[in-house]
Amino acid sequence: MPIYEYDCLKCENVFDELVSNSDKSPVACPSCKSRRVKRRFSTFGFRSKSESGEIRTGSSSCSGCTATSCASCKP
Repeated sequence: MPIYEYDCLKCENVFDELVSNSDKSPVACPSCKSRRVKRRFSTFGFRSKSESGEIRTGSSSCSGCTATSCASCKP
């Protein structure tokens, strides 16, 4: 299940919500209970191991994405 970030359009609270793909109920702001929320565009971080066992961390943000391709993204 992915975690999405939301902006509340009523009280301007920014919050995270764990969202199930099978759950179709609308997301509500935990502060004011409003359902007038907008999902934010988020970047992500990752953690991986190299072949030598060294732990690497990084993040990715992409300004060149389109709906079908994100070939310009670089971690």
